[in-house]
Amino acid sequence: MNVPFPVSLNLEGRRCVVIGDDAEAEQKESALRESGAAVERIRNPGALDDSQLRDAFFVISTPQDAALSARLRALADERHFLLCCIDQPAFGFVSMAAIAKGGPVRVAISTAGLAPRVGKLMKNALQKALDGTFARFISCQATLKRRNRKRYTESAQRRDAMIGAARGFGLDVVLRYPRWFDDAERARLPRIIE
Repeated sequence: MNVPFPVSLNLEGRRCVVIGDDAEAEQKESALRESGAAVERIRNPGALDDSQLRDAFFVISTPQDAALSARLRALADERHFLLCCIDQPAFGFVSMAAIAKGGPVRVAISTAGLAPRVGKLMKNALQKALDGTFARFISCQATLKRRNRKRYTESAQRRDAMIGAARGFGLDVVLRYPRWFDDAERARLPRIIE
C-alpha cells in the first residue's frame, strides 16, 4: 500500500464543489469556505449535471454511491480536477485528514485510512490542547513577527528574536495503548535468562 503524500492546498478563490446533503458535506463546505474557496454545494447527487463540474479545482463527494463515485472519477480524469470520495478511496485521489484547529494553526492527521478511529482520537486530543490560550499565544507570535520585521533589518536578527519569543513553549505527547496490544507487545519481548 502506498502512503498518501500530505499537502496543504491554497484554495483562495478556487472553485470547489461539495456533493452531498449530510453532516459530512456540511463540514466540508464550511472548511472549504474557511479556506477562502468559492464553494458550490450540490445537495441532490441524482440531479448532478456534468457541466456543474466544468471548471472545478476540487470536488468532494460524500454519498456512499459507487456508481456516482465512478462517474466522478471519470470526469476528474478527463477534466483534471482533484477528487475526494469520502470513505471510497478507490475512486478519488485525495484523502481527507483529521484536522485539529487552534486559531490559524491546523494540524492534519492521517492514518492512511488504516485506523480512522485512532486518527479521530488523536485529533480530539490535539483539539483539546489547541485551546483559546494557544490561539492567543499564536496571535502574540504573529504580532511579534510583524514588529520584528520593522525593528530588525537583518533576517538573522529577526530569526533570533522569534526563536527567543518561542523559547519555553513545549508540547508533551503520551500514547496509551489497549491492554490487548500491551499484552501482545510484552509477549514479543525476549526473555532474559539469569
